Parts: sequence; structure tokens; C-alpha cells
Amino acid sequence: MTNTAETSPPRGARADVRELNRLMALMTGDEKHGPAATSTLDALWVLYDRVLRVSPGTAGAPERDRFLLSKGHGPMAYYAVLAAKGFFPEELLPGFGAYDSPLGHHPDRMLVPGAEIGSGSLGHGLPLAVGSVLGLRAQGLTDPRVWVLVGDAELDEGSNHEAIAYAGPAGLEQLHTLVIDNASASFGRPGGIVARFEAAGWSAETVDGRDHEALYAAFTRPHPGRPRAVVARVEPKNA
Repeated sequence: MTNTAETSPPRGARADVRELNRLMALMTGDEKHGPAATSTLDALWVLYDRVLRVSPGTAGAPERDRFLLSKGHGPMAYYAVLAAKGFFPEELLPGFGAYDSPLGHHPDRMLVPGAEIGSGSLGHGLPLAVGSVLGLRAQGLTDPRVWVLVGDAELDEGSNHEAIAYAGPAGLEQLHTLVIDNASASFGRPGGIVARFEAAGWSAETVDGRDHEALYAAFTRPHPGRPRAVVARVEPKNA
């Protein structure tokens, strides 16, 4: 599959985020995880706008890149980005969380066009991403990349550490993990996230999670023979 996204010129980042904020404002109701959504907005946009090789027309193609939202308990930014990219009409957004809406408080892959997994239970996404890469390899599909977005607090879950420990020595180069760090982890410490991935043999770095060019550079940095982790630091959740 030709990667036209990576060769396209950068967009007007601030204008893009203003449009995404407009789309997010259409989603009202009893949403308890606002910071979980807003913390991911910039990183999600850069991924979908400039990195991921997937579109509404290729969402079922075997050669597509896969994006797994493990941080599924705050999906508003995810829905806004999918709507902006044409996976479903923005007219669905005002019904967010309603009984008859496909856009639930946790995304359902059977209802949300473009969603690869149902998510919201913390600790599931990264192990699923490891399995997705292994499944692609078993089919001889070595070009598609698998991205998974997790939160820093989610890394408190032991299932993630098992996945990290396996993926590095296994050389899962197709695997990419985006960690949104808003300083909400119970057992986190500054610099500890990147160090954990590097100790397991991953290529890893920390970037400003609001800087689109820094995010793009980190997302596209070569990492031959190793899985890749990008830790995107944003403002603290309780600031």
C-alpha cells in the first residue's frame, strides 16, 4: 500500500485542532473522562492525518495499518478524529453516549466505523497489539504497522509489562506504542516510562504531546528490528 500520508505536506496544526475542538464540543452528556479524551487529541490527529496508512476506503484492506485505542474510557477525541477523516458523519457526534447511538462511552468495534477493537478495560490494548502483529506475521503481512494508544496510568496493569517484556526480544518491528503521559499513574516516576521500554529492548523516546512536528518526527523515526514506543507528555491531569 502506498503511504501517501507520510509524503504529504504538514497541515495548519492550530486550525486543525480548532476544528477538532468544534467536533468535540458537539458531544455532550454525562461524560466522566474529559481529560482522558483531551490529552490524546494532538497525538491522535498527527497519527491519522500524517502517519497511519488507513482511510474509510481501506478500513477493511489486509494491508492497512491498524490503530488500537486501549485508552478507550475517554473516546471523544478519537470520535472527533474519525469524523474529521470521514469514517462516519459528524451528525452522529451530538448523540454521543445516548442509548441508540453507536458512539458509546467505550468504543465498540462492531458499531464504530474505523475502530479495530472494543476497549475501555485498562491493560488489554497492548497485549492485543502484540497478538495483532503476530497474526499479521503468520499471514505473511510484514508491511502493515500496528499502533496502540495507552495511558500512563494504564501501565500500572501487569498485562502491559508482560507485553513489553515479550515484544522487545521478539523483535516486533511492526509494533508501535503511543503512551499519553498526563502524570496520572499511581506508581509512575519521571523518565520511568521510556526507561521501562528501553530495558526491554524497545526503541523509545519522550516528546511534547502538543507539538505536532515533534510528534510526527518521533512517530516516523526508524527503528529497525525493534518495536517503537513514543511517550507524549501533556499537562498533568489534575493541574
